[in-house]
Amino acid sequence: MDIVDSKYIGLISSRLQKFKRVKADLYNFRCPICGDSQKHKNKARGYIYPLKADMNFKCHNCGASTTFNNFLKTIDPTLHKQYVMEKFKERNVGRGSIIPEPEFNFKKPVFKSKLNLPKASEVPIATKYLEKRKINPNLFYFTNEFQKWTNTHKQTFNNINKDESRVIIPLHDTEKNLIGFQGRSLGPNSVKYITVMLSEDAPKIYGLDKIDETKPIFITEGPFDSTFVENSVAMCGSDLDVRTFGWSNYIWVFDNEPRNREIVERIDKTIGRGDKIVIWPKQIVEKDINDMVLSGHDIMPILKSNTYSGLEAKVKFNNWKKV
Repeated sequence: MDIVDSKYIGLISSRLQKFKRVKADLYNFRCPICGDSQKHKNKARGYIYPLKADMNFKCHNCGASTTFNNFLKTIDPTLHKQYVMEKFKERNVGRGSIIPEPEFNFKKPVFKSKLNLPKASEVPIATKYLEKRKINPNLFYFTNEFQKWTNTHKQTFNNINKDESRVIIPLHDTEKNLIGFQGRSLGPNSVKYITVMLSEDAPKIYGLDKIDETKPIFITEGPFDSTFVENSVAMCGSDLDVRTFGWSNYIWVFDNEPRNREIVERIDKTIGRGDKIVIWPKQIVEKDINDMVLSGHDIMPILKSNTYSGLEAKVKFNNWKKV
């Protein structure tokens, strides 16, 4: 973040309710676009954070997302003109930063709150599949016609002639609004998971409605794995920067695949950011948490005793990886 951005974030801070500086380049406040939570006046889900070469604004309530340049223009057009001039003088303008960008309509998305489906525990085939993996079937739902049912929430499939049954994994925001869902196939399938977001700007995370942000938050790779981990969420997409949530204590839990180049690279980047991460010990041979549970491992003690960061994480990582 350059000096000009820092200066103008400071200038508008008094206009933003509950404004606070979380880290050197991360700011949190109540979203001025949607007004944030009307039920909880202390909720603050607007963030300004670095994205590539620029600063970006994101609201985790209404889904609004744009550059700080556009955000400032929305909040204070006069101050925005001064900002543009200073960016130009300092020659710190990123590509497209001064060129006017399209106007955004920041209307809060209207989400459907109910799935209108039977619980997986009410369907024998789904119950058998989940209980075989020691997963609680009461946490999920089931549909015999995934594509047809999905289209009732959001037009996604044009051809539903080859429809199929799937376990439905609901994705909720912190206020328990349904923001999307995943469909998990029960048998062999080239596409095991299909993720559908009711709003493209909604975060692709499972478990936001269940966590306690005052405690350490474990971030797993899949929703099923997260059901075995205390106070956890699961990433349902790799394109989200969780730092924008303002969590003060979170721990990454990647799959135990030291020969998987993609996972190795993601772990390396995570350690490079200074985040906490679990590095699996050598005696653990299973690839994911679900398999570990099926093999009889007690997961929480393993996670807590193998969490590292900084130089220690780097050393443990170098001993773990095999690519």
